[in-house]
Amino acid sequence: MSNQMKATDSTRISLLEALLKKSSVQPNIRQIQKHTDFHKATIKGSLAFLEKNEILKGFGPKLDFRKLGHNLEVLTLLQVDMSKQKTFEKFIDALENDPHTYWVSSIIGPGNWNVICRHIYTDVESYHNDMRTRYMSIQGYHDLIKNMQSFFSVEPIFKNQSRTESIIELVKGEPLKKII
Repeated sequence: MSNQMKATDSTRISLLEALLKKSSVQPNIRQIQKHTDFHKATIKGSLAFLEKNEILKGFGPKLDFRKLGHNLEVLTLLQVDMSKQKTFEKFIDALENDPHTYWVSSIIGPGNWNVICRHIYTDVESYHNDMRTRYMSIQGYHDLIKNMQSFFSVEPIFKNQSRTESIIELVKGEPLKKII
């Protein structure tokens, strides 16, 4: 009986985790040279410069979370009462420890929203269940969260370009100016 590989078995998951570790994945200098015709020293020096100036944050895998069974990306806008600091700290701690949550940030703009969260779930029901058990059980949650709106990103996706590709396009299209 042969073992069939699965994307979510322990071997594949361990490999993906290892790829996220610092220095696990390095750029292929020869491939970059083929695409740019630059000398290897120019490529290595440029990569070192970009890393030193924290423009280039690292290298790693890019996963399609939908193919791993997480078909729902959730964008949540929150109006948080910042005078409830202790409850807010507990809420942020819960977000930091939630594997579904990959982005939490302060926001400014029209309306009263002041926090944005991005999550990945298998479906809407699992999102709502997680909200009830993980967050709404925090003492003072209902006094902290004054308003909340969630948006669910589902198929079809009309554009899916990485932020890195977008910023490169933007920088290339702008007049030359000193970035560093």
